[in-house]
Amino acid sequence: MTDQPAVRLSGYLRKDGRKGIRNLVVVAYLVECAHHVAREITAAFRHQPVHLVGFPGCYPNEYADKVMRQLLTHPNVGAVLLVSLGCESFNKQGLEELVHASGRPVHTLTIQETGGTRATIAQGEEWVRQALEAIADAPRVPMGVEELVIGTVCGGSDGTSGITANPAVGRAFDALIERGATCIFEETGELVGCEPHMQQRAATPELGREIVRCVAKAARYYSVLGHGSFAPGNADGGLTTQEEKSLGAYAKSGASVIQGILKPGDLAPTGGLYLLDVVPDGEVRFGFPNISDNAEIVELISCGAHLTLFTTGRGSVVGSAISPVIKVCANPDTYDKLPDDMDVNAGRILRAQASLDAVGDEIFDLALRVARGEPSKSEGLGHQEFILTYKSFTEKGPACLPTKTPIPLQPA
Repeated sequence: MTDQPAVRLSGYLRKDGRKGIRNLVVVAYLVECAHHVAREITAAFRHQPVHLVGFPGCYPNEYADKVMRQLLTHPNVGAVLLVSLGCESFNKQGLEELVHASGRPVHTLTIQETGGTRATIAQGEEWVRQALEAIADAPRVPMGVEELVIGTVCGGSDGTSGITANPAVGRAFDALIERGATCIFEETGELVGCEPHMQQRAATPELGREIVRCVAKAARYYSVLGHGSFAPGNADGGLTTQEEKSLGAYAKSGASVIQGILKPGDLAPTGGLYLLDVVPDGEVRFGFPNISDNAEIVELISCGAHLTLFTTGRGSVVGSAISPVIKVCANPDTYDKLPDDMDVNAGRILRAQASLDAVGDEIFDLALRVARGEPSKSEGLGHQEFILTYKSFTEKGPACLPTKTPIPLQPA
């Protein structure tokens, strides 16, 4: 894949210098009590670039605030409508000020002050119409592959995932990283047992030790919960052990040097490969680290991911708000059953119809086409799943992120 031709992209330039591959109006509810109103506002714009996100909790949470701030100033977002009940603890004023400072149109509706459900929906619909008109003519500027941020996640894994889709995504990651892109893989809870391999690929010895520590944290967390990442559906799909699943998940990371560790809401300071640590710090307080794959996709987006490569063997069909999801199907039988939902048939590898490198090239090419504006399958079907819950994280240590130019592609 090193001899790929030069690639030209374009993006929507934002005030912070980042460029988006989409130009969306986001409607964000700040407590579950405002969810219905926000959903009804969004529903009036079906098949238009209006997406719904939100946080259900009444009580403040630094993690949710940080993630929401990053989501609403994500380069794919062009304008933001905040929908508040009025008595929740979310810092809506601070959020509005941040979005306004980012150069985006923003407005807050507080249901308790705007006449209730019907009146707020009507006002919200009118504001969104105006926002769509305001951002419709936003110019696109030249954008390089090195400006892309791409995440990967697996869901509904089966016995084929680790030998087709996951390593094919790893090949695509290596090609993207070679061109300067930022690529993010996760999660530490599904990489238990792989920490020695990741340690060897770390850009520095200090980072290697941090990787071992964050995987050990995940193992302790799951041990307390009495729950691991190995689900009944994985066993039904032919996976035999936690080790097998971990190695399959690890294959998504490719062969590049690991430049650093991110936590949700962190932005990578350079291009290269990053590990996303999604398991909360401190004592076990909030239950399962992620109650579904979409929670992980949201966290990848909060780290700036323009799009996500989602590998699946059993056949997950979800997409996401804000950033497109590309489905890489590991199992050829699943692809045959769900062709309208799957973007890439990596199962052809099992049928000797394509090589890992060929499928990796296909994923690479499709990622760039989606970055240019081509809708992914889930995007075209209107999937906009979104989940944000409570978590708690401490700050990263200085060994977790690089301060200089990324280390070359292959580890020593």
